[in-house]
Amino acid sequence: MATFSIHSDGNLQVIPAASSSEHDFDFLTGSWLINNRKLNERLCNCQDWSEFGASGTLRKILQGFGNIDDFVTVFEGKPFEGMSLRIFNPQTKLWAIYWSDTSRYTLDKPVFGSFDGNIGKFYCTDVFNGKEILVMFQWDKQNLAKPVWSQAFSTDQGKTWEWNWFMTFTREPN
Repeated sequence: MATFSIHSDGNLQVIPAASSSEHDFDFLTGSWLINNRKLNERLCNCQDWSEFGASGTLRKILQGFGNIDDFVTVFEGKPFEGMSLRIFNPQTKLWAIYWSDTSRYTLDKPVFGSFDGNIGKFYCTDVFNGKEILVMFQWDKQNLAKPVWSQAFSTDQGKTWEWNWFMTFTREPN
């Protein structure tokens, strides 16, 4: 499993799993229907969740060492489009995952990580509502017919996590 450490200077180090490879996201190639369950407010002990649907398509790029996907939905009553760009570095054996969407039109800081078997973990440091946080993306591909992406924030350098978004993917019918 990709592990992380935070050095005394605040720098995050992500260590890849030995099995990490450019094929880690091959399972996600194609078109999907996506069920979202999103915490209404983050890092304030909120217990209320919203659910909504989306669709997305992933294709490989960079001779298989990367991929790009889209995420299309109506979010808070408005059309919303997002996209992920994932690039595998064969020297470090780490994936970098970048996100952008129609609310900001910029690339977010990348999360870095890898898969160990069917579970992938990806990390970055960031700031949310003025608080320094650690962000984790987790991919669970134990059920290839319904892979799950989830996101968590930590305000204590990864000792505890608040899970705030889950996406369950179902292959779109042909």
